[in-house]
Amino acid sequence: MGLMDGKRGIIFGVANDKSIAWGVAQQLHAAGAELAFTYLNEALEKRVRPLAGSLGSTIILPCDVGSDDDIAAVFKELEQQWGTIDFVVHAVAFAKREELKNPFHQTSRDGFALALDVSAYSLVAMTHYALPLMPDGGSIVTMSYLGAVMAVPGYSVMGVAKAALEASVRYLSAELGVQKVRVNAVSAGPIKTLAASGVGNFNKKLRTMEERSPLRRTVTQEEVGKATLYLLSDLSSGVTGEVHYVDGGFNISAE
Repeated sequence: MGLMDGKRGIIFGVANDKSIAWGVAQQLHAAGAELAFTYLNEALEKRVRPLAGSLGSTIILPCDVGSDDDIAAVFKELEQQWGTIDFVVHAVAFAKREELKNPFHQTSRDGFALALDVSAYSLVAMTHYALPLMPDGGSIVTMSYLGAVMAVPGYSVMGVAKAALEASVRYLSAELGVQKVRVNAVSAGPIKTLAASGVGNFNKKLRTMEERSPLRRTVTQEEVGKATLYLLSDLSSGVTGEVHYVDGGFNISAE
């Protein structure tokens, strides 16, 4: 029997086979979970649908996480097809490329609002609509990064958005514990993904990780997937409101 046999849940944020969310999906599938996926637009649908199909998934839905109507429609469809769910994976974030290139003090009001809306508020909205489908409890996991707790050059407004995301995890977990819903975050080390391409000097960050981390290497997509699987499974039944670092111990050596 698999660790997630009989469990059903949805993953927001797969963009291609290099996505952290895809590493999570592979681990969940291998553990026996039944998965649903979302995509932002037609271009991403062409990438996501074949990946989802390779895991036997039949629920692949459009969703702009900046729209409450889109998020509500996704969970309404899940309710119609499954009735209930056991977990949600929130692996979405966005900031305008120019906001990441410019000094933080030059961040525009619109750029700031957009980054926090897509990267942080979307977790709150997803949780709101997911709760009615978790009558017996469940687990929600989001993806963060070291830039939430220390200033990382080139991460700029996204670091502020991730800080808001981690604070949201704490508030949501405090509220939802009585409903047996756990909320946690995984803070992954730098991994080459589509989103990472917008971060300045990203290859230098990878080299720094390799030099400073106790493991003397960067973490893998698979390792982040395994950590997320733990937080979504009953193995972490007593864990909520936590940020789980999967970064080769970079925090330790950087302090």
